[in-house]
Amino acid sequence: MNKFLAVPRLKTDNESIETTTSENQSQVERKIEKLFESFCSKAQCDPEAPVLYKQNHINYIKNHMFTLPENYECLDSSRPWLCYWLCQSLALLNCNLSILEKSNVVSFLSKCQHESGGFCGGPNQMPHLAPTYAAVCALCLIGTEEAYAVINRDNLYKFLVSLRLPNGSFRMHKHGECDVRAVYCSATVARLTNIYTDVLFESSAQWVIRCQTYEGGFGGVPGVEAHGGYTFCGFSALLLLKSIHMCDTKSLLRWVANKQMTFEGGFQGRTNKLVDGCYSFWQAAIFPVISELLESENQRPMWSMYDYQALQEYVLICCQNRYSGGLIDKPGKPPDVYHTCYVLSGLSIAQHAVDKSNCVVGKPENVLNKNNPIYNIEETSLQKALQYFSMTEPIKYF
Repeated sequence: MNKFLAVPRLKTDNESIETTTSENQSQVERKIEKLFESFCSKAQCDPEAPVLYKQNHINYIKNHMFTLPENYECLDSSRPWLCYWLCQSLALLNCNLSILEKSNVVSFLSKCQHESGGFCGGPNQMPHLAPTYAAVCALCLIGTEEAYAVINRDNLYKFLVSLRLPNGSFRMHKHGECDVRAVYCSATVARLTNIYTDVLFESSAQWVIRCQTYEGGFGGVPGVEAHGGYTFCGFSALLLLKSIHMCDTKSLLRWVANKQMTFEGGFQGRTNKLVDGCYSFWQAAIFPVISELLESENQRPMWSMYDYQALQEYVLICCQNRYSGGLIDKPGKPPDVYHTCYVLSGLSIAQHAVDKSNCVVGKPENVLNKNNPIYNIEETSLQKALQYFSMTEPIKYF
């Protein structure tokens, strides 16, 4: 093991049976091996390597804040997501927007709010739970009185009620699909804006737990394969619903720990899939919450099942566009604002993995602001928003 890498790197054994999956895996490992070797040769002169190129990433994010390249045209119905990804990334990097920039983002998001409640993917589109989650989170990250005031809480509650099904699940939009994302998005915005009621979420936890599979992770709906993003949504939804006791946390912990790749150090989203930088958040965010649950039960946290140093190495060595800024899925991929957000979110989780302990790989300047693993909102912004909405007037139930 090279002294500059935290753990031994074990390549995947295909047991002499070549498949498309094993060949793709080998290709990724060869690319990453070259990066590791190049890093180790350069790091001989710099014991504090690797480096998080913060300013380059800030420049990349700000260049995408108000002007986007043509390849983002396909995300026209996801524009509040772009606001959220960019605001979250800047918050983690401890970079503030100007007063005017904040006001411009707030003004745009206000145009995405539908008159009947909830937010749309863009002005004059239909309301949808996914951009509703993104818009509310973005407004909480901006954290001004103007931003908080945009959210029509009464109409938001009515919107959530309109999407609720008798079995406790939610649709993503009117006549839309029903999956575990919808429960998570609904519970998140309800908790953030202080409109949560037991009536609204009656039987929701019972529906969510049906999505936990025999493997331990969660699928999008009952009976389908476990997936990293859906697992985050299912597990976090149970936490927000105060029903975590219903979850089989031991099998969940086993499943998510086995999603960390033995050579790359990053996470895959599903069994036999390739590593992807975004799962640095979707998968790794589960560990600090389970650790806290174990501590509350006077059990020893099982941090040995998650190598937060190896994850940071994968991000810092393999997932940065060090010249133009931005973060990526895996070597060979271009940067984008989605991966920039979730890679930084996961890096922050890994850096703050153990309280009162230095978990930061590389230079001390690499450290990001602390991220909340349930809401995926920078912690200071989250607490400020929760405090603000806790003092708002009760909503008008109907």
